[in-house]
Order: sequence, then C-alpha cells, then structure tokens
Amino acid sequence: MPIHPTAVVDIAAEIDGSASIGPHAVVSGPVTIGPDCVLSPAAIVMGHTTLEAGCHLHSRAVVGDAPQDLKYHGEASYCRIGEGSVIREGATVHHGTAAGTATIVGKRCLLMTNSHVGHNSELSDDVILVSGALLGGHVHVGPRAIVSGNAAVHQHVRIGELSLVGMLARITQDVPPFCITDQGGNVIAENRVGMKRAGLTLGERAELRAAFGAIYREGIGRNAAVQYLQDTMKTEAGQRLLAFYARGSGMRLYDPGSAAYLRLSSASKRL
Repeated sequence: MPIHPTAVVDIAAEIDGSASIGPHAVVSGPVTIGPDCVLSPAAIVMGHTTLEAGCHLHSRAVVGDAPQDLKYHGEASYCRIGEGSVIREGATVHHGTAAGTATIVGKRCLLMTNSHVGHNSELSDDVILVSGALLGGHVHVGPRAIVSGNAAVHQHVRIGELSLVGMLARITQDVPPFCITDQGGNVIAENRVGMKRAGLTLGERAELRAAFGAIYREGIGRNAAVQYLQDTMKTEAGQRLLAFYARGSGMRLYDPGSAAYLRLSSASKRL
C-alpha cells in the first residue's frame, strides 16, 4: 500500500491496497477509500466519507469536514464521492447536517480549485464546478451541468441537467435544464452547444428550442409553461424538462418587460 510515511492515517479507516496517499495527507475517522484512489500531498479526508474507485483529491482539498450549519451538533452523517471524480486544490465538500443524511458527489465530477459543495447537496454524474463556484446547502445539480467560475448558488436550489450557469452568477432560484444563465441568474438562451455535444437528437434539440421560445421569448407564466410542456413534449429530453418544471414551485420566468427579457428577445432574432 503506497502510503507516504509522513501521512496521518486513522486506524478506523478502510483503505484499498491500490490507493495512494501522499506526503502530509490526512485520513481522519472511519473513512473508506476505494481502489486506485489518489490523495495528493496535504489532501484531507474526514469522517464518514467514502471515496469510490479512481477518485483523486489534489493538494489541500478537504472532503468530509463538518457542515457550516448552526443546526449541526455532531450527529453522525455522511459524504460520498463517486467513481472517477476529481477534487482540485483547495476545494471543499462538507458532510450532511441531520443524523444519517449525506452530501453526494456523483461519478466523474470535476470540482475545480477553491470550489465548495455545502452540506446535503447532491451532484449528479459528470458535473463541473469551475474555480470558485459555491453551492449552499441542499443544492441539487443535474447531470452534465456546469457552474462557472465564482458563481454562487443559494441553498435549496436546483440546477437542471446540461445547464450552464454563467460566470459570477447569483443563483437564488431554480435553473431549468438545457439552458444558459447570465450573472443575475436569468435564463438567456438554450444550451445549444452543450445539447449537441451531449448527443441529444435533432428532434430533441428542436423540441427544446421550441419550448424555450414559448416560455422565455413569449414570456408565459409558470402554470402556462407547465401546460405547454405537457401538451408538446414528446421526446425523452422534453419529458425531463417537463418533470423539472412540474416539480418546481419556485421557478422564476421572465417578466416580458424586464431588461433581461428584452436582451433575450433581441438575441433570438439574430439566431
């Protein structure tokens, strides 16, 4: 087992023989480290945390520390990092608050430098947090979403599948799937490049473009948007968009008189 002699490893930890733990790394508590995981120098993993196979914690990443929540009083809660995920320098992931709850990072996620995942958040597979991105507690991020640099996401917010949150964005309400936001958290366009790269079919992309045109460019309200999606979404991707809207009570749609809406309308004429 390649554990550097200066590393500090708790006797309660379970570490696969193929894992590598570098100089001055710390493994504290009943941590489980799976096959082929790497802890770079000075990486820290704590508590009831599980690193699945192939995870890499870079220098000074901290995973599994206590939540920044005044309701937390030492209850046993959990943190799980999915297979193949990479956590870069200075990034932090906190475990859950209430007893038995967990913070979950999915497979193949990339948490870039100094990003933060708050307690009880859940990242689906293939999520990217760009450097400095901050997720409050109980945030859910859908598959293949990207939260850009220094964006801040309020607690109890959902970030939809394949969405792209803009750099420096302030996200206080749900971001629907397949869209792009500006710094204010307003939806400004559908994520055409992301959808194409993800392999969505022409039919799916056309259906989603039509949906965003109806909801945002025409400025219909949330109830009307749900009804529109129920009537028109036939593809698998469209059904996922409908499910997101149908579950959400805090969706913010464009005010047709807002500056953001006018910018979107002008942009749409050029597409």
